[in-house]
Amino acid sequence: MLTTRNQVWPARPVGDRFGVMAVKLVVLYSHPDDPDAFDRHYFDIHMPMVRQLPGLLRAETGRLVNALDGGAQSFYRVAELYFPDEAAMDAGLASDAWKATAADYQQLAPPGSRMFVEILDGQAGLLAGA
Repeated sequence: MLTTRNQVWPARPVGDRFGVMAVKLVVLYSHPDDPDAFDRHYFDIHMPMVRQLPGLLRAETGRLVNALDGGAQSFYRVAELYFPDEAAMDAGLASDAWKATAADYQQLAPPGSRMFVEILDGQAGLLAGA
């Protein structure tokens, strides 16, 4: 259990207690040999391909600039692709647009880059006490 501002929350959703959750694909890119060339390809070619994914609600990306925990800064850039639910993400990942995007990722992503699926808890404002 997590305790925040005198409220106790389960560490994970229980059943459908929080309803249908949005899901996102999180991509962590390791450091490229040539950051300028990586960013040109990423913004001019790769992200326009990402925007064509069926079911995509929102895409966010940013460059990681500091590791606050004092550890190695293992990753250069992060991308977060939001879908309304797992079914929509699965459909998007089965599309021809995804096949093209995934092929480009294989060419673009430096060794050690990773992809994860995150199911959002739907507890917006949890830490803010909302």
